[in-house]
Amino acid sequence: MRHSDEAPLPPTYTDSQLSKYLHSFSFNYGELFRHGFAIDYNELKTIQQHHLSTYPFENLSLHYSTTHTISLDLDLLFEKFVEADRGRGGYCMENNAFLGSMLRSMGYDVTSVGARVCDGIHGGDGETFGSWSHMVNIITISNKRYMVDVAFGGNGATAPLPLEENTIHERIAPSEMRLIRSSIKQHTDPHQRLWLYQARETRDSEWQTQYCFTETEFLAEDYEMMNFWTSQSRTSIFTQAILMAKMVMEDGKVVGAVTMFNEKVKREVGGVVVERFCMSEEDRLGILKEWFGVRLTGEEERGIKGLVTELKG
Repeated sequence: MRHSDEAPLPPTYTDSQLSKYLHSFSFNYGELFRHGFAIDYNELKTIQQHHLSTYPFENLSLHYSTTHTISLDLDLLFEKFVEADRGRGGYCMENNAFLGSMLRSMGYDVTSVGARVCDGIHGGDGETFGSWSHMVNIITISNKRYMVDVAFGGNGATAPLPLEENTIHERIAPSEMRLIRSSIKQHTDPHQRLWLYQARETRDSEWQTQYCFTETEFLAEDYEMMNFWTSQSRTSIFTQAILMAKMVMEDGKVVGAVTMFNEKVKREVGGVVVERFCMSEEDRLGILKEWFGVRLTGEEERGIKGLVTELKG
């Protein structure tokens, strides 16, 4: 990694690392890399969508490993995502920290901020939010700001969302997404405002709030604290379940997603849904390879033994 002499700028990746990252996509970015980046919305959208379809949202390191821990060290993330070339990604703080640093290396103006996940995605009332446990990036292009997130699973944003209230965008047709600005139920001061990311299945469906986020910059030290609880607490969903999502691209457009929740796997593309239930660890490891392109080492495969997420069939 390289560090600017004008500290305290955040660290960025080297030209060699950036080139390897871009070449991991399904098209050749060599020409673009040689002639400079456009630093515009269309380029940012292209990078986000190829990232979503290349590097899955996943928490396998908490289940299929010997340490059951997650590091946010950027060089270790580069090794995991790119160098190892085994189809791996990471959960929110890994994926968004990795992408944010890559975008910063290209010349984008990146601010990393924290988010609170809405309890509605776990069966709650849809009005209550948890602690700071999610990360998103705010990208500024020509004085216009966009929210970019590549690590919120199957309901995540599939393109940069301008920080504008109630502007509706296509997510994965026919589903839609938007941002609104509001206080949340737990605020004692109702004049406080956060951005709420919402999604709905069709134009006629109800909007479902997924998370809220602030515009206040979070530091690496903040994420270290957040990562510790999220990856180690016995009450965190990430330690109690295996979660995965990877977008599917066809003809340069996101058209669907493949998701996993413990033993259940679903592929939904163009309205066609295929579901599978893994009956054993051997079955799930096969699905990880076949549906997600993830290849674990033997040592990683054995790491799940004795955990609540192990399939014993």
